Amino acid sequence: MNYILFDGTVRNALLPFTFTRPVADIRIGILTIREKWEKYLGSTTTTLTEDYLSEKFPMVEMEENVMINASFLPNDVLAEMVKNLESNQAILKGEEIIAFYTKDTQEEIDFDQYEILEYHDDCLTVTRPWDIFAKNDAALREDFDLLTEDRISQPIPKSVNVIAPENVFIEEGAKLEFVTLNASSGPIYIGKDSEVMEGSVIRGPFALCEGGQVKLATKVYGATTVGPHSRIGGEVSNSVLMGYSNKGHDGFLGNSVLGEWCNIGADSNNSNLKNNYEEVKLWSYETAGFEKTGLQFCGLMMGDHSKCGINTMFNTGTVVGVSTNIFGSGFPRNFVPSFSWGGASGFTTYITKKAFETARIVMSRRNVVFDEKEARILEHVFEETKKWRKE
Repeated sequence: MNYILFDGTVRNALLPFTFTRPVADIRIGILTIREKWEKYLGSTTTTLTEDYLSEKFPMVEMEENVMINASFLPNDVLAEMVKNLESNQAILKGEEIIAFYTKDTQEEIDFDQYEILEYHDDCLTVTRPWDIFAKNDAALREDFDLLTEDRISQPIPKSVNVIAPENVFIEEGAKLEFVTLNASSGPIYIGKDSEVMEGSVIRGPFALCEGGQVKLATKVYGATTVGPHSRIGGEVSNSVLMGYSNKGHDGFLGNSVLGEWCNIGADSNNSNLKNNYEEVKLWSYETAGFEKTGLQFCGLMMGDHSKCGINTMFNTGTVVGVSTNIFGSGFPRNFVPSFSWGGASGFTTYITKKAFETARIVMSRRNVVFDEKEARILEHVFEETKKWRKE
């Protein structure tokens, strides 16, 4: 069967992370949503997303297709229902479509002609940016079970101080010596060719993905995910780094999400709790205003390719767009539009030529090419986000 993941109704609500990726390629837990579905289905998937992203994330459409709403995370029951779908059947939870089997083109679908299958069980969904860290605990536990079932971990080195070793899984090529792992509060996954340096203290649930690095004497609280080829140092709590991002020095990152190719300067900190302990509001691109999160703890949401200099301070509930560069003393405002350059004293436009030069250098250090496809995506984001910048 040909499976296609589509963005659904939540794409705009998940900005800035969906400026540069489909909903399916958001990382939560250990895997991206796409990787989870492919594991459960035993099949590759393609993507129905925004036109400007489709060159990098193409859709392969065949005569018969199963379309899957990428904001829903799979589990055994849901994946089995999807695999058993027949022509003109659709799975719904409430009024939201989870998946449907079609032989029609996307413009011709009439759900009044479909047999509706109700899904009544619980499942994880990602509908707002803060879901990525707030639901990371549950997603990480599910991914840990999925990835480690019927597999044997590499041995835990003798120098490692470990609590609940049965909840620790170490992949081939990982390096860790003289560290403390406390997996009594949740599983700890150490990915292939990753490294945890000496003196680090990690409390689960925690995932260090392939090629990731935990630097000397880092303190980590769950539920935290360090995506592929990302680095963390200092103090990190309940945060997700999607991949290729660095928070490599002292300073605090809590209840936060970093996209890809981000860098947090030394001794930078974010607030994750308001001084008056009130519910945190977060900028919404969908409503062009601040939205209640229902959370008391909520930190920094930073889009791809954004950076901050040393000693940067972020207020509770700050949203930073794509390809921003923040520096200087004081707190920048809690919504920083994409392609902004500056800090608390004000911002100017970060022109694409300079932004692309930096991206090219940063990505080449990890042996990844900044190609024309990437440039066209960022050019589109630059134009789309002009309305929020003070030119």
